Amino acid sequence: FLFSLFNYFLFLNQMGNLLKVLTCTELEQGPNFFLDFENAQPTEGEREVWNQVNSVLQDSESILSGLQAYKGAGQEIRDAIQNPSDFMLQERAWNSVCPLVIKLKKFYSFSLRLEEALQSLLECLTCPPFTPTQHLEREQALAKQFAEILHFTLRFDELKMRIPAIQNDFSYYRRTISRNRINNMNLDIENEVNNEMANRMSLFYAEATPMLKTLSNATTNFVTENKTLPLENTTDCLSTMASVCKVMLETPEYSSRFSSEDTVLFCMRVMVGVIILYDHVHPNGAFNKSSKIDMKGCIKVLKEQPADNVEGLLNALK
Repeated sequence: FLFSLFNYFLFLNQMGNLLKVLTCTELEQGPNFFLDFENAQPTEGEREVWNQVNSVLQDSESILSGLQAYKGAGQEIRDAIQNPSDFMLQERAWNSVCPLVIKLKKFYSFSLRLEEALQSLLECLTCPPFTPTQHLEREQALAKQFAEILHFTLRFDELKMRIPAIQNDFSYYRRTISRNRINNMNLDIENEVNNEMANRMSLFYAEATPMLKTLSNATTNFVTENKTLPLENTTDCLSTMASVCKVMLETPEYSSRFSSEDTVLFCMRVMVGVIILYDHVHPNGAFNKSSKIDMKGCIKVLKEQPADNVEGLLNALK
């Protein structure tokens, strides 16, 4: 037994020692892992999918910066509504809203790219003959990208909820287009955001957490479209990721390895993200007693963190 155990840890060391089995007992709901979210690098076998997903993720910071800088056209719209016969005010509002709508389309289009990236990762991390746990051991860089998608998603949605101007601006745009009230104003934007696109964008921004809703739908569609793949492959992947984050957060020996406090928040967002995806995909949800996710433990870990970091995450779980 000891000889076999030695060989097992030798194998882990050869894999880069990025993912270590900490504990696994019959009393626990699943295996606990430590995954290096900061330094995992793709192997040759992961390279193709990693490059595909990386081409999406490398644009994520610019998307967040654009959202954070979003100011809205509230004053211009109010002036136009209060003075419907003043063409100059109508034109000013329209010219203020059009570039914002182009920016909103960019965010929406990025959500579609993110959806494809997530499904590619799920396909890799759940496909036979390996179990989800084995996939996490073998494809650590892909697991890290999966975590990065969830991290981005919750950051985006947290920002979006603080910017009511988004829906106000887009509502004004749709009303103006539908009522043909723009007369001789610039119509080039209709080539960018026609009625069909506007309808899809409207559904997207109507959600309190649009990016998370997109990923939830993507995960549900992945399960539906892959009928030959056991549901447990997907739900076990998600529950294992939740356990990964929970252990890293609650174990000082491992959380002390993080190079910055940002990694703590990263782990919290990832844990909440996979719990929500699990809740959408599993027939009984994440809060059922039969769930493989230790919900009480996860919530306890969140509440032990600084209040400023967890309020939005706890609200997302609620």
